[in-house]
Formats: sequence, C-alpha cells, structure tokens
Amino acid sequence: MKVLVVDDEAPARTRLGRMLQELDGYSVCGEAGNGHEALTAAQRNQPDVILMDIRMPGMDGLEAAQHLQLLEHPPAVIFTTAYDDYALRAFEIHAVDYLLKPVRQERLVEALHHARRLTHAQASHLRAGNENPTARQRICARMRGSLQLIPVEDIRYFQADQKYVTVATAQCQVLIEETLKSLEDEFTERFVRIHRNALIARRYLEGLEKDDNGQTRARLQGIDQTLEISRRHLADIRRLVKSMRS
Repeated sequence: MKVLVVDDEAPARTRLGRMLQELDGYSVCGEAGNGHEALTAAQRNQPDVILMDIRMPGMDGLEAAQHLQLLEHPPAVIFTTAYDDYALRAFEIHAVDYLLKPVRQERLVEALHHARRLTHAQASHLRAGNENPTARQRICARMRGSLQLIPVEDIRYFQADQKYVTVATAQCQVLIEETLKSLEDEFTERFVRIHRNALIARRYLEGLEKDDNGQTRARLQGIDQTLEISRRHLADIRRLVKSMRS
C-alpha cells in the first residue's frame, strides 16, 4: 500500500517515514507540509493511505480530508496529532483512525491494518452518509482531472441545474456534484435561498431590480448577471435588503 505522509514539521515526517520502512507491504509515495500540498501530492501519487497531521498552516488536515473525498479513488485518512480534542471531529468525517503523537509503532500498524480492511465500497458508503457540521472555508471542484479550490468568501452564488451545481465567483464558474440543500445547510450563515434552484451570498447582495417581464431579480456585487427571486422567497429577501440598508 502506498502511503502519503503529511505534516508541517519535517522531523515528524521523517520519523513516520522510518516507521513505515520497517513494515512489510507499505511504501512512502510522497510527503507534504500542509493541506494544499497534500491535495496536490494525492492527485499525483494516488496513495492508498494518508497519514495526516491536523494542525497545519494554510489548510489544516480536517479540511484537506474533506476535499480528498472528491478524488475518483479517495485514500483512507489516518490523522496524527498531538491534540486529542480533535477526535470527535475526525471521526465525523470518517477518518480510519486517530493517532496521538508521538505515534507508537504498534498503534500505527493497527491503524494501517484497519485501512487495508476498508474496501472502496465501504469507504464510498461512509462518504455518502457524511454530514459535515462545520462549514468549509473552500469549495473543491474537479476540473480537467485536477482539483480547484475556491474560497467560500469569493462565491457570489450557487445555482442548481439537474445533478450539478454552478459555483460562481467574480472571476469564474465551475460545476460541483453537491446538492443545493446540503450547501444551504452548511453555509446558512453566509448564503440565503432566493429560488428553489439558487442561493446567493448575503455579503454580495447589492439590491433588487425588475426585468422586462416584471420579475424581481437579485443584483450581486462583482457580476453582471442577475438572478431570479421566486415569489416564495421575495418577502424574506426584501427584508434582508432593508436590514442591510438600515
């Protein structure tokens, strides 16, 4: 099994690498120093397992693990950390195991054996049932075989169209395979529903306008496109606009 080692401290990566060298059936396929590097290395090296620290600069291990689930063949994730207060959160995103530093050889072996037993079918089932209680800071989309990370703070709207959702910023639009309802639940503090097929960012709502058919539409900062507001949601959006101006 190929193992990717992710930790922002080089000595920690070296120590885990040496421990893995002593085990039959496992090889280190790469290293990374933070969540961003882990995503890149995972796409390049296709590891079966990732040993990943949680507290890292930039993107931490918990967020990286969420994005890794979008890969065509997601690796099993084993967290390694000096802090036991992340255990519940780690298992909520279905980590295979959670190892406290300094990692002991026997616990590493146990975790790796667990990862080996976890079939792709089981992993897919776990991911399908995953409900993330903590809002992400970035949305991850697959584009031409690679992962693109989009800061949530840059997103103007989400718009559903059949099985895909368009994620729109001032610079680009990408498609993701998530449901609008799950995005609404996750980002309820940042986005508001204006239609059965659309959520808009509260912070970018500039005002309302009517089109040639008399339909009220939302005008968003940074983009020319306006979005239709359904009658069901119009009163709530008007109240939101009023509260923003007061």
